[in-house]
Formats: sequence, C-alpha cells, structure tokens
Amino acid sequence: MSEMLGVIMPEIVKSIEIAAPPSRVWQWFASQQALRRWLSPTLEIDLQPAGAYRMLGADGDTWISGQVLELVPEGRLVLSWLEEDAGWVHPGRLVVELTAASGGTRVTLAHDGFAGIGTPTWQRTAEAYRRGLDRHHVLEDLAAAVATGDVPAAVTTDA
Repeated sequence: MSEMLGVIMPEIVKSIEIAAPPSRVWQWFASQQALRRWLSPTLEIDLQPAGAYRMLGADGDTWISGQVLELVPEGRLVLSWLEEDAGWVHPGRLVVELTAASGGTRVTLAHDGFAGIGTPTWQRTAEAYRRGLDRHHVLEDLAAAVATGDVPAAVTTDA
C-alpha cells in the first residue's frame, strides 16, 4: 500500500513465476493478438504510448477502457483503467511488470489508484478487484499461453 495525503492507497497485487525468460514472456504482450489470448479476447488496443484500448472485463459484464501509459519491452506495461458506466471520474491503473528470476520470469500484476477514481465506494471497488484477481486467473492464463510456445503473429495492415 502507498500513502497519498494521509489516505492509504490500496494496491491489489499478485505475482507468478513463469518458466521462460522475460524475452519469451514479453512476446505475449507485444501484439493485440497475443494479449487477446490471455488478457481478454475482446481487446482492441493501439499498443504504443498514449494508445487507446477497450475490452470486456473478466467478469463478462464490465467494459474497461483507457490508454497505454507506459510500454517497456521485456519490462512493463502500464494501462490507465476505467470501468465504463460505473461512475468513475478518473481511471485507476493496471501495471504488469516482468523481472528476471532464477526460474525464468516473475510477472507481477497490480491494480492501483482506487482512491482516486472519484467514487464514494472506491474501497468496495478495491475489495472487488482483490477478490476478482484470485477468481479470474489472469496470470495463470498468461503462464498457460507462454507454455504453449505458440505466440500469435501480429497482423499487419501493410499492403
């Protein structure tokens, strides 16, 4: 947890170790097609800094949208994270970090910024994300995708 102006800012964090080097794990972040395999099959993303994205959340009901805030190959992907039609005034963030580990790559997924979304029920939202991270198995889906070794090719629009 971090602190901002005396308010405890919850971070929802989960990590997994994947038996592959960061360069191989990163292949699953490097294209919309690869991200669709483990993050959301509905993902539409302009995968560059300030690029927009939109996808159906893991609950199957909530549309999520935002922008790519940071993209560091083999290092991290940071997205602004806004639940559409939920009354959020400001987005939170989704941070996915890759770090080399003795067994391959440690992948850490963190949601933060809940206190800043501008709703009086932000603490309930944070708790729902805490429960959802365990229920939806996003990191396990990434590990399973990496284990296949079958990275989807990026679709190019060049003629």
